[in-house]
Amino acid sequence: MKFPIFSSADALAIRKKLSLNQSDFWTPFGVTQSGGSRYESGRNIPRPVQILLAAKHGKAAAKREALAVVGVEAV
Repeated sequence: MKFPIFSSADALAIRKKLSLNQSDFWTPFGVTQSGGSRYESGRNIPRPVQILLAAKHGKAAAKREALAVVGVEAV
């Protein structure tokens, strides 16, 4: 299954659009502030975090696909 990839720039843009600091943005995904900083600076975002990002902040198709990856049917 093809999965949407969030780049470091994508994650940073979403966070800034929401006007959240790194801790507030990354904590719900189980990522520390320092980990989120590393992702925003160019480190690859791991697949499990990608899935969570897509489920929460992706467009409708990305949300459906992310939920399907974890075995949840979108309503």
